[in-house]
Amino acid sequence: MYKTLSVMTLAQIFAQCGAPIVVLLGGIVGAHLATDPGLATLPIAFMIVGVAVSAIPAALLMSRFGRKRCFLASAVSATGAGLLAAYAISIEAFWLFCAATFLIGSNNAFIQQYRFAVAETVPAEKLGRSLSILMLAGVAAAWLGPWVAERLHNWSDWGEFSGSFMGLSLLMSISVLVLAFYENIPLEVKVIDAPQRPLPRILAQPTFLLAASAGAVAYAMMSLIMTATPVSMHQIDHFNLSDTTWVIQSHVMAMFLPSLFSGLLIDRVGPTRVILLGLVLMVACLCVAYVDRHLLHYWISLVLLGIGWNLLFLGGTTLLTSTYQPAERFKVQALNDFLIFSLQAMAALGSGYILLSYGWHALLYVCVPLLLAMVVILWQTRGQSAAIAPRAV
Repeated sequence: MYKTLSVMTLAQIFAQCGAPIVVLLGGIVGAHLATDPGLATLPIAFMIVGVAVSAIPAALLMSRFGRKRCFLASAVSATGAGLLAAYAISIEAFWLFCAATFLIGSNNAFIQQYRFAVAETVPAEKLGRSLSILMLAGVAAAWLGPWVAERLHNWSDWGEFSGSFMGLSLLMSISVLVLAFYENIPLEVKVIDAPQRPLPRILAQPTFLLAASAGAVAYAMMSLIMTATPVSMHQIDHFNLSDTTWVIQSHVMAMFLPSLFSGLLIDRVGPTRVILLGLVLMVACLCVAYVDRHLLHYWISLVLLGIGWNLLFLGGTTLLTSTYQPAERFKVQALNDFLIFSLQAMAALGSGYILLSYGWHALLYVCVPLLLAMVVILWQTRGQSAAIAPRAV
């Protein structure tokens, strides 16, 4: 139990650095390489599309070949993707750079399976706390990734920021070494001898609807705002790279630092109330971001966005594990992640266009229907009891 948690947490510290590096630099590099300014955030969108496209294949491949082989192969691919991104910058090839960020996103789909690999090894009463420990790896990644990117941005003569992506490759290669120590030893659980249920029947559970929507809204809203923030700060409002880096680092740390208490909070009050609290923080994020675009407003709104994401996503993930039987886990996990990251991909694809065409406030308005939909789902599932399958992640 504890060996799996330790290995996956350490691996995630390095593997998860790819996302904050692409978020920090994707729009800035994109603005330099793209012929159309409206395409500036497309590299970030490609990363998220990579997650969405790979979500179902990742789960199915693990079902066939095992988690360890797939984790290792994906991490090796991400190592090459960092070098590809650096080369694309050197020859000023925008679409090749987008292809590299797509591969980095594909690896992120496999990283998302880390949480299920850990969940398979812990009893139900320790699930929230174990997932919290795993997510704390994001705190280190939030600092390490942008720090490496900023320190190495002029390191290579291939062009500005090419050294940042070479640094990304180094971080990914370290995760490969750590993953070599992973052993897939699931927790022994009492399995109920029952046939697999049709997927529509699983999806019809109010608990599944709430779990999936919590993750989807968390990622979509985060993607809309976070993807646009570096471009809005650095390109439009002319904040320097250090200020922009600080805001993004703070945001990513806020995504994961609450895991110090959010797992215990879930164990104490339940995932539904934690989801509700996350929704409240998302509303607060929009309010602060709407007031103005000074450095402090960016910082506070992005920190609130990160904490809200943590509560929604961790609450949704915990809730999801109660909705399927052992034999159903891979297909339900795959579908859940596909729904989440497909919506996130659409948000990322539209983020730069909305920002550059209609402005910051318009971007915030787009988030409002997402929050209203979440309110409706919470209200409709209030007091309902789902036909919950025995927990076996």
